[in-house]
Amino acid sequence: MEINYQFKKFEGRHSRQESRITLTKSYQIGFPTQFYKDNNVTAFKYVVLFWDEDNRTIGVNFTNNEQEKNRFTIVHNEKYGGSVACRSFLKSNSIDVLKYHGRCDYEKYNLEGVGELFIFKLKEADKK
Repeated sequence: MEINYQFKKFEGRHSRQESRITLTKSYQIGFPTQFYKDNNVTAFKYVVLFWDEDNRTIGVNFTNNEQEKNRFTIVHNEKYGGSVACRSFLKSNSIDVLKYHGRCDYEKYNLEGVGELFIFKLKEADKK
């Protein structure tokens, strides 16, 4: 009896298989490979960021709108996903990246007049 194998070559070495959003100590919001692929981030050039101070929650809206003045450019990397440098956003909202850096679970939220936001609540980083 002959077995018909369906092998697929693994090509994700060193890729970040994380499906959460990350906040880094270097003032960036990161979209690891798995999140990047699952949410088709490659199709977008920019993000617009939102801040809910009362709930300590960040909202990310992916867009290609060149007319949006307050957009941040996504840096795309096939191997590692994508990220946005957003020091001005984080500093102006007094978000301490040393206190809140790390991986964050997200949910999708529909904001009237804007569309889909990926929102994540800040939580204090584990002190190791």
